[in-house]
Amino acid sequence: MPDITIHSVIGSPYGRATLITLEEKGVPYQLVPLAPGASKQQPYLGLHPFGRVPVLDHDGFILYETQAILRYVDRWFPGPPLSPPSPQALARMDQLLNICDWYMMQGVNNVIAFQRIVAPRFLGREPDEAVIAAAMPKARLVLGELERFLGREAFLADGRFSLADILCGAHIDFLARTPEWGTLASEFPSLAAWLERLRLRHSFNATTEERLVGRQPEAAAAIV
Repeated sequence: MPDITIHSVIGSPYGRATLITLEEKGVPYQLVPLAPGASKQQPYLGLHPFGRVPVLDHDGFILYETQAILRYVDRWFPGPPLSPPSPQALARMDQLLNICDWYMMQGVNNVIAFQRIVAPRFLGREPDEAVIAAAMPKARLVLGELERFLGREAFLADGRFSLADILCGAHIDFLARTPEWGTLASEFPSLAAWLERLRLRHSFNATTEERLVGRQPEAAAAIV
């Protein structure tokens, strides 16, 4: 059995980013899928008192907070480095990780993706079109800034694949499941091409909701 166990809801961009990082490093892991809402209940709250996902268990070392998990996996395990070497590029990666957490998630995915995917699927609610429309300016601001940092490079931080691409990619690929992505992709073509490059990587293919549910048929997906 692998030394690494990941507790997460299948479909969570944060959980997926953790799995992508492990795939990139070639680290075997076991996924323990959570049903939507289980993160707010015991026994999971014993692992993560704030009730979010994911949680990493490395042979008894329990770690939560996605950025901490991604950096831990990158530092601990051999394999291709996922953090750039120069201080400025590393600072840019850290900046992009925070943009994803504070602006991509807060105000974009937790509104648009929630309304389009989570509310109908798990709450039986129709999407609130007014709420979605009100979130689109925030989506354009965030994606425009990511496209600015991407520029003509292949990847976000100093042109090399890093944790920034992993976390931002997991979130944007979730947003891309909504009808709004067609409009946004046409407005930010460099970012849309970047997402297509990420989708060609084994790590992104191995961690799609369809692949994970195929391995864990009892699991359901939700953004947490």
